[in-house]
Amino acid sequence: MDPIDRLRPTYDTISAIAVTYGVDLLLAIIIVAVGWWISNAVANALRRTLARTNVDATLTPILVSLAMWAIRVVAIVAALGKFGIAAASILTVLGAAGLAIGLALQGTLQNIAAGLMLLLLRPFRVGDYIEGIGTTAGTVNEIGLFTTRLTKADGIAMYVPNSTIWANPVTNYSANERRRVVINFQAQHGLKVEHVLGELRRLMSDDPRIVQDGPSAPWVAVTDYTDTGVKFNLGAWTRASDHQTVQADLLRKIQPLTREPAPAAPVDAPVQTS
Repeated sequence: MDPIDRLRPTYDTISAIAVTYGVDLLLAIIIVAVGWWISNAVANALRRTLARTNVDATLTPILVSLAMWAIRVVAIVAALGKFGIAAASILTVLGAAGLAIGLALQGTLQNIAAGLMLLLLRPFRVGDYIEGIGTTAGTVNEIGLFTTRLTKADGIAMYVPNSTIWANPVTNYSANERRRVVINFQAQHGLKVEHVLGELRRLMSDDPRIVQDGPSAPWVAVTDYTDTGVKFNLGAWTRASDHQTVQADLLRKIQPLTREPAPAAPVDAPVQTS
């Protein structure tokens, strides 16, 4: 028998399948491709629209992701429908698969749940500087479904699982408009205590960044006398954005007050010549 004749039944079978399902397969591919394109276009349009409105930037990534994947799921279900698979059957299979995947990916689901809780309860927002467990610290750039993206003080990006942030204490340094500068230092014996206190009060009263009135007014006090010197404590309220610079400036100006000035070098008398 000719080899071509032997392959003819296989060829006929493939041809019949191609004729029966080829059009449906092509349509399914087109539906998925168009759905993917529409999802990206809608996501980009939604992102631009939310950027022009007063919607909190913290919500933007999650809303864009939900809209994009909702359209993609609809496109996939419609594509499978071209092969005679009913939507109810697809949902049943997806439910069973979701249960199995959920058991296998418990950590991932925890991140999604934690991300939703972070968005609902808002312990911090985009632009806040936070500090969490371990090395978690930086400015919040985005709260996603799975991770929170931070920018550290040195400019390096950090991606932290949402469950890690949600399950541990987080310090938000940007939550309040004001922060308190607290400085403890020691001055050597021999200095006049009242003179040091007066100079410290003058330093703080001359700084316009420091709150001067009411219960938030600056204060300074002697906290202890030791064998090595006198201990002082200084407290001043300032805006959160000025906290680091105010603290650095006060530390720089306080340093000369902690030591007695060095005695001036004697000036030699001029030599007279006859």
